[in-house]
Amino acid sequence: MSSYLPPAPESGTGATAPSGGADSARTTRGSSLWGDAWRRLRRNPQAIVGASIVAVFVLVAILAPLLAPYGGQELPGARFIRPTVIPGIGEVEGFALGLDRFGGDVLSKLIWGAQASLLIGLISTALGLLGGLLLGLVAATFGGWVDNVVMRVVDVLLSVPNLLLAVSIAAVLGQTPYAVMIAIAVSQVPIFARLLRSSMIAQQSSEYVLAAKSLGLGKPAISFTHVLPNSLGPVIVQGTLSLATAVIEAAALSFLGLGGGRPETAEWGRMLTYAQNELAIAPQLAFLPGLCIAITALGFTLLGESMREALDPRSGARRR
Repeated sequence: MSSYLPPAPESGTGATAPSGGADSARTTRGSSLWGDAWRRLRRNPQAIVGASIVAVFVLVAILAPLLAPYGGQELPGARFIRPTVIPGIGEVEGFALGLDRFGGDVLSKLIWGAQASLLIGLISTALGLLGGLLLGLVAATFGGWVDNVVMRVVDVLLSVPNLLLAVSIAAVLGQTPYAVMIAIAVSQVPIFARLLRSSMIAQQSSEYVLAAKSLGLGKPAISFTHVLPNSLGPVIVQGTLSLATAVIEAAALSFLGLGGGRPETAEWGRMLTYAQNELAIAPQLAFLPGLCIAITALGFTLLGESMREALDPRSGARRR
């Protein structure tokens, strides 16, 4: 909101300017929703921790070809593997975290697994976001029977647990990474659709919408050019939270054998699958990928919750 500043008096009238008036005029600035949110995020330790975890995860995924000692499909320790022996930490020189049952370097697989999880999480969340935006935009713009039909479809999808829906879709589409991305995306569509619809309906009662109507703009034009841009804040926050869910669901689908690929492929969920038989002699084979999944999901969750509180400080106050 802009504040009223009285005009400076003309010279020679004998009037004096209020003390600090010029300085106040120079320092008075408007503030935006995103600007205020960014200032609150910078002061939030939870946001800093979450952003740091996400930044490390993204950097490891991008720099995997430089950081990993071996390729994701390489089996440098295959010559050490005997049918009844699984080398663990320190049992084979040159492999900091040991070898898995196929002779793959565990450290390299963890690094390449970060890249696989990032790709699946980003692509599936992006697809789910696009589908949800389309359904939510159509429902909020046209209303009436269109809104009823779209929301009933969304309610049906929401009635099925996310992981169960993703497993069903991945099983139908086949055991490929693309099927995993589509399955996770479909399970996220109803969440984004309902959130955008409710946000747009709340914005439709704003004064700027009434002003746009008075200028003769139609409902579709108002929705696309005014209401939609002002309704994306909660959707962006939900996208950050959905990345955490996508990483967990991708690992779960791979653990269940629905991710496709070769057994020795570097992927955290697949590493957990083939570590079950070696828990007694090499527990790090299951502990390390599970720890990576948990820390990555925690980072996205902390960042998403911090963004939600920064955009709506009242939500954090209500929880406290």
